[in-house]
Amino acid sequence: MKIQRVFLFILLAPLIGLITSSFINNTQGDAVLGVWLTGSGKAKIKIYKDKDNKFNGKIVWLREPKYEDGNVKVDKNNPDESKKKNPLLGLQNLRNFVYDGENKWVDGQIYDPENGSDYSCKMELTDPNTLEVRGFIGVSLFGRTDVWKRQVLKK
Repeated sequence: MKIQRVFLFILLAPLIGLITSSFINNTQGDAVLGVWLTGSGKAKIKIYKDKDNKFNGKIVWLREPKYEDGNVKVDKNNPDESKKKNPLLGLQNLRNFVYDGENKWVDGQIYDPENGSDYSCKMELTDPNTLEVRGFIGVSLFGRTDVWKRQVLKK
């Protein structure tokens, strides 16, 4: 009987470790969740996790949500003609990031509505309230880093 228990433990130990490790990584990866003010101060981005445990973001606030004529700002620079009239508020501009450990999220895409371009992107939390977002083409050496600040929601 003892031999069967030991054998069962030996079989289950790696599985338990894998499940525990996965849970810890998912929890640590959640540190990026929340609302962030972009470096320019023009927009706030809400980072959330989807059903596939990928991290995404959408525009939830604009300093200037309307054009001078009073119309709502739209995605006018989008290369896809069918999306040019979509409002900027609510627009998903971060897609498909995965947590890579050590406060880093990788393999994502960032969309810049100011020029209508998509870039490869990675993010790093340098402290609990500072997020470095690096968009690039090809390798991250050729890109630009923007520093975002966490926004505390008022109750």
